[in-house]
Order: sequence, then C-alpha cells, then structure tokens
Amino acid sequence: MKPKIWLSSPHMSGHEQSYIKDAFDSNWVAPLGPNVTGFEDDIQGYLGVDSHVAVLSSGTAAIHLALVLLNVSQGDEVICQSKTFSASANPIVYLGATPVFVDSESETWNMCPIQLEIAIKDRITKGVKPKAIIAVHLYGMPYNVSRVKELSARYGIPVIEDSAEALGSEFEGQKCGAFGDYSILSFNGNKIITTSGGGALVSRSEKNKNKAVFLATQARDDTPYYQHSNIGYNYRMSNILAGIGRGQMTVLDDHVIKRRKNYKIYETAFNDINSIKFLQEPEGYFSNRWLTCILLDSIKTREHLRTALEKENIESRPLWKPMHQQPIFKSAPRYVNGISDDLFDRGLCLPSGSNLTEEQIKRVITTVKQFFN
Repeated sequence: MKPKIWLSSPHMSGHEQSYIKDAFDSNWVAPLGPNVTGFEDDIQGYLGVDSHVAVLSSGTAAIHLALVLLNVSQGDEVICQSKTFSASANPIVYLGATPVFVDSESETWNMCPIQLEIAIKDRITKGVKPKAIIAVHLYGMPYNVSRVKELSARYGIPVIEDSAEALGSEFEGQKCGAFGDYSILSFNGNKIITTSGGGALVSRSEKNKNKAVFLATQARDDTPYYQHSNIGYNYRMSNILAGIGRGQMTVLDDHVIKRRKNYKIYETAFNDINSIKFLQEPEGYFSNRWLTCILLDSIKTREHLRTALEKENIESRPLWKPMHQQPIFKSAPRYVNGISDDLFDRGLCLPSGSNLTEEQIKRVITTVKQFFN
C-alpha cells in the first residue's frame, strides 16, 4: 500500500523541544509556569491590540468559559453558526441553554447576516432574546465581521468569535481572533499550529482574562485552605504543552504561507476541470487556507472522488455536516436557506498540511485528474 497522505497532520518546527526541556529542567510540569505565560504573551503580540489570552486545555473549553462569562444558563438561547464542527455548539448544551442554528452565505460559507437578523428578530418576538452569537471562521475563511458586528451592536447581543480554524487569517488587515467580545483558538493536532491538544480564550480586557483563568483552575477562593464559592473547571493548559505552542508560534506565518501555496497549486492544477469550484477570497478577506476545500457538481461525484482518493491511501473529508442536520440537535430551532446543506452534499476537503511534500501533492492532483479523465 502507498504511504498515507493525511488531511492535516502536525508539523513541528524543531524549536519545541528546547522549551519542553526548560520545563523539565526547572520542574515546571504543571498547569502554570514560564511557558504558559510566554505562550500567552506570544499570542497576544501576534493578535495585536486589546487581546488578553488565557491558554486552556481545548478550544471547546474556551467556548464553554466564554458562555459562562456571558452568564449563559438554563433556559437561555445562543445563536450558533450551523455550518461548523460540533464543538462550537456542544458547550451551549453543557449549560442547559438551547442552540439556535443559523445558515451560511455563499460568499464565505459562514454565518449569513440576513438569516442572522431574521433569527434574532424571531427569537425576540417569541420572548427569548439570545444571550450570545457564536460565529465561525470556517476552514480559515473569515466570516463577514462587519455585518455580524453591526447586528451585534444593534440588538445588544455579544459575539463569541470561533477562530479555531483561522489563526493567521485576517479581515480588513486585522487578525482573526481579535474581533469578538470573546474569541477562541484551537491548537488541536490538525490545526495550523498545535500543542497536541489545547486552545485559548481571548478577551478584550485583562479583568475578564483573569476571571477565565480563575474559573479554569477550579475557581478556588483566595484563602489558605480550599474554599469554592463558584463552580470551577479543570481547563488550564500545562506548562509542557505551552512549550510546544511557543515553538509552534515561531513558524506560524510560514505555515500560513505554505497552506496558501497548497491552495494555489490545487486551484491552478484543477483550473480546466469544470466540475470543481473553489471558495474565493472576497475583497478585504485573507484566509490562512487551513484546509483547501472544493465543491463538486453533485453528491455522487463527491463520494466517488472521495472513494477514489481513499483507494490511493489519501485522506479527504466531506465538509462539516451542518448542526441542524445532526441527530442530537434535531429539535433545536434553525433558520436555514439551503446553502450549508448544499455545501455538505457537494464539498470535499483535500490534504492541506503545511508539511505536505511536492511528491505528495502531485499524488493528490494525479489521482483527482485520473478520476475526471
């Protein structure tokens, strides 16, 4: 069998082990220490103004804490982009709240501002004003930040910016991860940089960052004994994993360049195949191209191509199945226009890692071209 080509595998810089060695040498093997502080500072410096970062055990934990900080609780409703991974929506249910799913726009595949306003107005009419909006930069493509922010301000609903897939992306020159009332990042093994497992919560104030850290470390009161006046969580990132993150930050921009290069290679190679379409960057948008995604002419073509790649030991994957199609959310309110359903039917993610070799990407291209020929 030919060697496996993965969709998006970890890509180490070579600098990680020096930070990890420092942690072991100094016995900082705990959910605090110099690497934790250093990693947070590195991310804050990268994102720019008004970014206060708490590194955590996962991006899911970051969404959960953002909802807690926004006082989401039993009986509340939270608007969530339907076209996303389930981790965007699950923390809503952790708190006993109800997700309200909003469909996509064709320009970015992200939350449709028209459907968002319809949803907000309808939920208010029904007597439940949503407590938050979770908007996602899907596959690294920024959502329509201006319109979502405008609706957030008009109706007084805070935004949780899910930037799990979009570290290194930009909207009108500003880094994704710096737009929401709270923003979240993911450093899962398949992301553009990784800490093996991990994430971060980004807030606009140091006070809220400190409250997040307090909640993420079991919410222990400031007493000489263990006393708890709040429910806390075990969500803090370890100093070891933060050391991996510090090494990864040294190559983040290089990884963005490589993934964008992969996208251009695919786009050029498949330019003459009418059945393949790509998501273009609207003016003012800059995608890290975390994953290169294509749209085929039908679900049948999508599945046959995926199977052809699988036979060549090449991993590919359909676009995220919308949350409003998921069995677990079958009773949740939804405001849909059919776009995310169509994207799921016809969309396919191609191998996109920053460590793809020239030979590997040629193998993918050859397999796709042979399929269509």
